Amino acid sequence: MVLFGVPAQADTATDILQYQVERVDDEVLLSAQIAFELPSAVEEALLKGIPMFFVTEAEVLRERWYWSDKKLSVVERHIRLAYQPLMRRWRINVTAGPGRDTSLGLALTQNYESLADALAAVKRVSRWKIADVPDLDGSPKYRVNFSFSLDLSQLPRPFQIGALGQSDWDIAATASSVVSLAPFK
Repeated sequence: MVLFGVPAQADTATDILQYQVERVDDEVLLSAQIAFELPSAVEEALLKGIPMFFVTEAEVLRERWYWSDKKLSVVERHIRLAYQPLMRRWRINVTAGPGRDTSLGLALTQNYESLADALAAVKRVSRWKIADVPDLDGSPKYRVNFSFSLDLSQLPRPFQIGALGQSDWDIAATASSVVSLAPFK
């Protein structure tokens, strides 16, 4: 059952081409396709062995007219993209939290032969569980906010200072929608 699908607007360097929120059984799933070109400064840093960290975040909110929206679910996915020069391979690590400590949750690691293949995996979010329906409060409609960005705070300090204010390092996109998660009868 597809609840929401939207084509992206092509007005920024980073776009969300497809964005879909659906309810499957008692889960709320999000799928998205992100489009961006890796800036030359970022690619050069990757080739020198400096990993890049991307963050995808999804929020499920209940809109309220009398107060700020109530956050019902907030989930994050951190993606570490790194080049391994000795093996000439690209590696992606996907975790639920920032940093290198994966002892608190699961981590997915995948190797790729080319940067294009690795970036294709970074740009795709497929059936990501963002909430459990029983944890929601029974409202007929919810707002789902989705964001994707390059996390500059995870870079080494010299790169953080050098990247500050430079548009080459600005990889970010957001999407938002109001969805009905009521089951069809």
